Amino acid sequence: MMDFTVAIPTYNGAQRLPQLIERLRSQIGTEHFSWRILVIDNNSSDATAAIIKSYQAKHESYQQVPLPSPQPVPVDYAFEARQGAAFARVSAMEVATSPWVGFLDDDVIPDLNWVAAAYAFGQSHPQAGAYGGQIHGTFEIDPPENFNRIKSFLAIRERGDSAHRYNPDTLSLPPSAAWVVQTRAWKDNVSSQPKLGGRANGSMVQGDDYEPLLHLHRANWEIWYNPAMHVYHQIPKHRLERGYLMPLSRGCGLCICQLRMINTQSWLRPIIWLKLVLSNLRRVILHWLKYRTQLQSDLVAACEMEFYLGSFLSPFYYLRTLLFQSFTNTSQTGGMPSPKQPVSPG
Repeated sequence: MMDFTVAIPTYNGAQRLPQLIERLRSQIGTEHFSWRILVIDNNSSDATAAIIKSYQAKHESYQQVPLPSPQPVPVDYAFEARQGAAFARVSAMEVATSPWVGFLDDDVIPDLNWVAAAYAFGQSHPQAGAYGGQIHGTFEIDPPENFNRIKSFLAIRERGDSAHRYNPDTLSLPPSAAWVVQTRAWKDNVSSQPKLGGRANGSMVQGDDYEPLLHLHRANWEIWYNPAMHVYHQIPKHRLERGYLMPLSRGCGLCICQLRMINTQSWLRPIIWLKLVLSNLRRVILHWLKYRTQLQSDLVAACEMEFYLGSFLSPFYYLRTLLFQSFTNTSQTGGMPSPKQPVSPG
């Protein structure tokens, strides 16, 4: 059994994967534990599978020739046909045999000691169900002025040099671009059927990485920030353009109500629903009054407005999702209510 797994969900990542895999194969400080790389091909139509096959062939040839220790890290492959990063993560956890699984997006580059730092933190924090580190941005072009106000929409996290716990009750959580989860905590508490699938088929609704962490929090697992884990998120030019950032910002808001309802008791949900409508309507109005003459020229202010609008609409999006699920269940059972699914402990 491996001690640690680095899982890389990818969709059409043939151009990005080699740089990430080579960086992982160059990791230092990993001699005292065993680990592997696992690439989850999320229904790619490019040469992703062929690239992983070439790495596997290289590894087989290495094993046939005596080499000095340490041996090159193995690269495994899994295929997930359901589109969406959430499903790729579920697939990774189903095949993981190590106590800890570190997830990296295919467009991040870790420091040379990322795996060692990730593994060490897990050994010293056994009550951590998940933890993330520092995610810095590497930009193809300079970001817009005041970009720090919206950098979290691009999964950039820089929370200082001290380890501390996140506060899931306020949706303060690490993004899955670079986090580690405890396998036992996930398998005991996270459903194999996520409600939020992630960006796929034209949808920009976010929150798919927060959903499993909220289930871990409900089961009293801790969520931590580990400043020793550094990665660099590669941000190409098009991700800083209005046509990408505006839908992304709204998508970050549309998931708010669904996320808030995960750990909310049933009797409190109508109250939380109404509170989200009113509080976010207030934010929309105040932001419009402050920036109404700048929303066309100030991209950051416009993205903030899209986020507030998405947050305001999120309770209605949540209701629409419930109605769709109810209709789907009724259709599948021929008009009879579908049986309740077992609830994960916690």
